[in-house]
Amino acid sequence: MGIKWRVFWSFGICLCCSLTCGGLEDTLNETTTTKTTYSNHKVKSIMSEDGDIIDCIDIYKQPAFSHPALTSHIIQMTPTKVLRSNETMMKEDLDDTKKKHIAKTITSQIWQRSGSCPKGTIPIRRIPENVTDNKAYAYGRKKPSEPDNQETTLENTTNSLANHSVAEVLTEGYSYSGAKVDIKVWTPYVEKEDEYSTSRVLIQNGGAYDFELVETGWAVNPSVYNDHETRLYVYWTADGSRKTGCFDLTCPGFVQVNHEIALGAAIYPISKPNGLPYQITVHIYKDPTTNNWWVNYGESIDIGYWPSELFVLLKYQGIMVKWGGEVYSSRVKTHPHTATQMGNGYTPPAIYDTCGTMTRMRVEQNSGPLISPEWTDVEVDEYRCYDILYMVDYVADPVFYYGGPGRSPWCP
Repeated sequence: MGIKWRVFWSFGICLCCSLTCGGLEDTLNETTTTKTTYSNHKVKSIMSEDGDIIDCIDIYKQPAFSHPALTSHIIQMTPTKVLRSNETMMKEDLDDTKKKHIAKTITSQIWQRSGSCPKGTIPIRRIPENVTDNKAYAYGRKKPSEPDNQETTLENTTNSLANHSVAEVLTEGYSYSGAKVDIKVWTPYVEKEDEYSTSRVLIQNGGAYDFELVETGWAVNPSVYNDHETRLYVYWTADGSRKTGCFDLTCPGFVQVNHEIALGAAIYPISKPNGLPYQITVHIYKDPTTNNWWVNYGESIDIGYWPSELFVLLKYQGIMVKWGGEVYSSRVKTHPHTATQMGNGYTPPAIYDTCGTMTRMRVEQNSGPLISPEWTDVEVDEYRCYDILYMVDYVADPVFYYGGPGRSPWCP
């Protein structure tokens, strides 16, 4: 019997709560670039073959501790939560439908071919020299998520953001302490230097436009990385990216403990059409003792964490989890549309293997073990430009296809 699927369509979900951070606003305001904060603490520098310079920095001198809220923070070297093996192992006995989507999970990065950082240090990708002082304040931070000519009300459940276009699966309705996914790795075309394309998982709390968020996945982001390579990234904000948060370690915030993985470094290898498929596995989860939000990579590497001191609401729980693609451009929802791609530039369901693909989408709800989300919906801002196919019925595990070319005859 052939595969049957349901395709979910949606045009937005709005979070229903909004709180003011109050007295923490001044403390959380310090998110300037870390360009010079660690230059005197490097133990070693590595020139990567792709042009990156990786500095090995004393773990106790890393940028995070320049944040006013973290001046007295004590590094948590390992999470107190032990991930159970049945939560982290890929099951090999799935039916043929699932097996054909299995890709090789990778954790390798290009810079690792040129050297390694010693224990007691962390690898930091050096910020490009062309980041001048007048750009430093906003460097590495997403543009604020302003409403797209809409008002935030309880009745208006649309969360369409100006300059952002998403195609994603979401879940809400519980207290979330973790989320996980396998993401096939591609290199989408990004048309202009101030645009980006990401594929990610995120956990969120707060209002529709002043939310707190932790996020990880892969990105092509020329404005941050100075090229068009596919890179591993993490991102956070405590106010909808207005004054806080950034990618990777480009501002104080994220505390890294692993000496093998460089945030913002290029992933290798990358999936290619008609070639071998490669994926990354990322898992964000809250430590039940410290309330820090950890990032696990490849089911074996705890890279580091966002300290609970950075947040007001996320210190306790997430209220929404999202998986999918996001394109940022001033030319989304306009004519002519940007040609920046999402996923691999293909719109599902044309050719599954060349679309953006996510599998094993899992959540931890109400502090329980990893499970498939009990309820999901989808959010698609521009279905003619970036679309989705969410296969739920008659498959061993839901599979999420997403992406698109941006500008095209049907997305003018």
